[in-house]
Amino acid sequence: MQKIEFTGTHGETLAARLDLPSSGEPKAYALFAHCFTCSKDILAASYIAKTLTQRGIAVLRFDFTGLGASNGDFANTNFTSNIKDLICAANFMREHLQAPALMIGHSLGGLATLVAAAQMPGEVKAVVTIAAPASSAHIVEHFKDRREDILKHGEAEVCLDGRPFRIQKQFIDDAESQNTDAAIRTLKRPLLVMHAPLDPTVGIENAEHIFRLAKHPKSFVSLDDADHLLGNKEHARYAGQVIAAWAGRYIGSEENSQSEDEKTATEPPANVEAGTVTVTWTGESKFRQRIQAGKHTFFADEPESYGGGDTGPDPYSLLLSSLGACTSMTLKMYADHKKLPLEGIEVRLTHEKIHAEECESCETRDGKLDQFSREITIQGDKLTQEQRSRLIEIANKCPVHKTLESEIIIRTSGK
Repeated sequence: MQKIEFTGTHGETLAARLDLPSSGEPKAYALFAHCFTCSKDILAASYIAKTLTQRGIAVLRFDFTGLGASNGDFANTNFTSNIKDLICAANFMREHLQAPALMIGHSLGGLATLVAAAQMPGEVKAVVTIAAPASSAHIVEHFKDRREDILKHGEAEVCLDGRPFRIQKQFIDDAESQNTDAAIRTLKRPLLVMHAPLDPTVGIENAEHIFRLAKHPKSFVSLDDADHLLGNKEHARYAGQVIAAWAGRYIGSEENSQSEDEKTATEPPANVEAGTVTVTWTGESKFRQRIQAGKHTFFADEPESYGGGDTGPDPYSLLLSSLGACTSMTLKMYADHKKLPLEGIEVRLTHEKIHAEECESCETRDGKLDQFSREITIQGDKLTQEQRSRLIEIANKCPVHKTLESEIIIRTSGK
């Protein structure tokens, strides 16, 4: 998880979090819009994001202006500003991460997602609504007993989900003037509508209206006995699983989740030579680098504390990885050759700078030196102590180990 901030439509700082897959590059990015007066950390959002990351999809979820950890006054917001906040979030993702291929909205956030997605470029491949109303005017039903007071006095305090909120006349005017039907008709994206038949907050007829207006391809999935907020984690997890499976048809492959420019950038060059590594700055952030090693493509970056985006290992982590991989491979080759009952190998490595004077065996006495620490765990209950000791000795014969300890020449040219 990464904490993120970006600027919303009113110029306020909005708080967001980016949930990432535990390993590897995300196959796609999703943007999640929470329900009315909720926050990005509501249980449904958390479990859906967790489920999607397990399928390789990164999820950005944020607090709308004036809610959760975001700045701004909720009273100054309305349905239109929610749409614009969503577009600001998508613009941030496009500039600093990757444009959202999947947009998901819960309740009023679902309707805002439909309208926002209809205004976005074709990079948005699929849209999901969860318990969404078919009209923004539906939200006024939650405080209809105060509607006349708000219209008469310009604003009034209402109680929503046990919390006080100040609602202004402009909020009602904006909600009741929206033509959301037109946005649904012109969405032109695959749409998944999810709704519980017995939802007491937003009736199932809303899902029927959205589904009827949307063009194909479109799908409907019943959330059975779930409540409006998906307050049961099993319901939220199920929703995430269905979304991931459905969206896989549209964003599940590298080809579907990348633009033509991105696909060209990640395809191995036709003239790649064995043993040649090409590193290119991607331009997506300050330090993010694309590494092409033969037919293999991966990325490097710096941690956030150094001004990077932390989207890949840093250079020294890559160096440690090289030493660790070589060590483990060397031990496996030796064990196979000697027919040793080796069952597993784990190599843990760290790097630090030490003062030369701290190294008794080093010729250099001034300045600092690089120190690599390597801890090897050898698994195999049938290995003798002598065999374990020999394997530790063999680790020092790893080719990368020898390279790092030998005199190295680096020739640099430019053009």
